[in-house]
Amino acid sequence: MKSDFYTAISQIAAERGIPKEAIIDVMEKALITAYKRTLGNNPPPMEVTVKLDSQTGAATVFAEKQVVDEVFDERFEVELTDAQKVRPDVQIGETVIMESTPNDFGRIAAQTAKQVVLQGIKEVEREYIYGEYMDREGELITATVQRIAKGNVILEMGKAEAILPPKEQVDNDRYYHGQRLKVYLMEIRKEDRGPRLIASRTHKNLIVRLFEMEVPEIFNGTVEIKSIAREPGLRTKVAVAARQEGIDPVGSCVGMRGIRIQNIVNELNGEKIDVVQWSPDPKDLIANALSPAQVVEVHLNEDDHVAQVIVPDKQLSLAIGKEGQNVRLAAKLSGWRIDIKSATALLEEERASAEVRGYAEAEAMATEVELTNAKVETRKVQANGTIVYQKASYGPLGNDLAGDTVQLRATSQKIYIYYQDRLIASYILIEAEDKAEIEEV
Repeated sequence: MKSDFYTAISQIAAERGIPKEAIIDVMEKALITAYKRTLGNNPPPMEVTVKLDSQTGAATVFAEKQVVDEVFDERFEVELTDAQKVRPDVQIGETVIMESTPNDFGRIAAQTAKQVVLQGIKEVEREYIYGEYMDREGELITATVQRIAKGNVILEMGKAEAILPPKEQVDNDRYYHGQRLKVYLMEIRKEDRGPRLIASRTHKNLIVRLFEMEVPEIFNGTVEIKSIAREPGLRTKVAVAARQEGIDPVGSCVGMRGIRIQNIVNELNGEKIDVVQWSPDPKDLIANALSPAQVVEVHLNEDDHVAQVIVPDKQLSLAIGKEGQNVRLAAKLSGWRIDIKSATALLEEERASAEVRGYAEAEAMATEVELTNAKVETRKVQANGTIVYQKASYGPLGNDLAGDTVQLRATSQKIYIYYQDRLIASYILIEAEDKAEIEEV
């Protein structure tokens, strides 16, 4: 018949989810501590072991003792004749392991080892919790809200507790006792007080795990999530691609009548999710990422990594989104900075640009005609590197030209200076009023 001790050990093991052998091992170590306390404050170094009967709970102490002729302290010494019963070849001065269970050790153990045993069991429990969850980092876990403490949401996950820190909480979520949540097990830290499990509701990989749970094609690898852009609690964009011909990746994620994507939205408390087709062509990916807006054209500036996107006038606000959310997420999803313009705005810009080009070309042509018909004059470069034309000084042209002769041609707006048939400078003509001011100075 099993003893009460065995029953108690079995009950503790079942409640805590740890092996009975581990509990007995902890209790034996605690009893060693309890025995050493009976030896006084400064006992000599000695080897001590305790064997605990798992059925009866009886503890037997084995301690290292020195072999002597005459025993003065039974706790540390043993006579030669008694020692030889354990080890026949033992000599005086050597040590031998002897049974040394005190008569009242049961009472002493019960009094002194209680707290040590309890603490030891807690430590064993923590180790087993850490061992159970250490390989589950990065998994989707179903947890129950236990309480809220200093902004942290404490979650119950079986035998373990996890913390949902404020920065990993979604602003739109409301947490209450008993609420069941799916969380992403982000990190497991091994600390002095036990394993610390950090959960998240904002991590992008939470989206990945939810899609794996709801979409078999993603779980088995025939559809792949290529990119995710998320603003937790508000909106998420997911770019997906098929790894097997004949599969519609977007349709697989949405599901029949949208049931699959709706399950994910419900788990995220109404967070909107856009599933788009991924493409290796940046133009196609950007156009898809701006869904539900329609895109007319995409122009890429490779140097600045900027994409100019043209959308119909009526689609401009939809493409930008509320407070720029849609274009912001599309930029994160595609990895390109996106500049959105309506078709009308682009047309007006092109028209204005064409007019500017026309004016510039006409001006250049007029200047060319004036230069062709302009009189060529010569001037000697003064010591300060300037020349004089119509009582105004222009320059400096450089001290190395001082004393040399240069040619000049004047149009209605500017003066052009040449040296050895090469244009070296041009200046805007000084008006008569400006000349007068210069002369006064």
